Amino acid sequence: MSPLLQVEDLRVHFKTPGSTVRAVDGLSFSVERGQTLGLVGESGCGKSTTGYAILQLIKPTGGKVLYGGTDLCKQSPREMRRLRRKLQLIFQDAHASLNPRLPIGDLVGEALDIHNLYTGRARRGRIRELLDMVGLASHLAERYPHELSGGQAQRVAICRALAVEPELIVCDEPVSALDVSIQAQIVNLLQDLQEQLHLTYIFISHDLSIVRHMSDRVAVMYLGKIAEMATKEAIYAAPAHPYTKALMSAVPLPDPDLEAQRRRTILVGDLPNPADPPSGCRFRTRCPVAMPACAGVEPPRHALGPDHWAHCIRLSETITGGNS
Repeated sequence: MSPLLQVEDLRVHFKTPGSTVRAVDGLSFSVERGQTLGLVGESGCGKSTTGYAILQLIKPTGGKVLYGGTDLCKQSPREMRRLRRKLQLIFQDAHASLNPRLPIGDLVGEALDIHNLYTGRARRGRIRELLDMVGLASHLAERYPHELSGGQAQRVAICRALAVEPELIVCDEPVSALDVSIQAQIVNLLQDLQEQLHLTYIFISHDLSIVRHMSDRVAVMYLGKIAEMATKEAIYAAPAHPYTKALMSAVPLPDPDLEAQRRRTILVGDLPNPADPPSGCRFRTRCPVAMPACAGVEPPRHALGPDHWAHCIRLSETITGGNS
């Protein structure tokens, strides 16, 4: 069976006076039906831009986004309107994504109206069903967004995404603005909904602990490119790229003795300007094991195991048994 989503050489470049910001610069990956791909990295690495480009909310500069074999980049606005039923987005800031002038029932029903899915009594019944699906009482349909807590608002945002019966949902930092106890509830809700409705997720986050809990596969992004990609078991047990290792070293361990003994990798400096990325390997200016050759050529992709690959020149030495 072919993947539900295939992204091939996706690029999003923004023209600015005198320069070009390469926000996303040649991403390729696939997402199997019913699975979750975790997209992780520092702020500014291009995670959210990737999600928006997949949904065509930002028009890609180049590449392909194949959804069920259909290239979304080549669809007209009319054709995309039809396809958007199957492609939805959950924003980071739920309150900001909800129209403050509309009650919750109308916010959820708006999607039903746009796609002509339900009318009259059936519409009201569907709204109650959707609210119940995300754990909200039906009387909240009369409330306004400002009357909801952060967790309730995020449940409404999830409810809106589910209203049109999608197959693929891009979750853009859906729990980062919530308290830790509420985060767990929302993550569990998303997993339950995925199982019940056979949903496919792209889960964007900078929180590696949540990504580990949510994802089947993980892609680590740095400055518009994927540094490493693998199953969650492989990437958390044996990260290969120096950037992935640095990120993993910052994840707290539940065992205080192990946490005290562990050596962390501290990255120096800030994320480089995507309008003027470093030559060769983009991570080399902050990499603790960089060498002169890293500046001369973009690191090739190395297969490290089943469904596990990374871009790092050091891996050539590891694979061939060479020394540096």
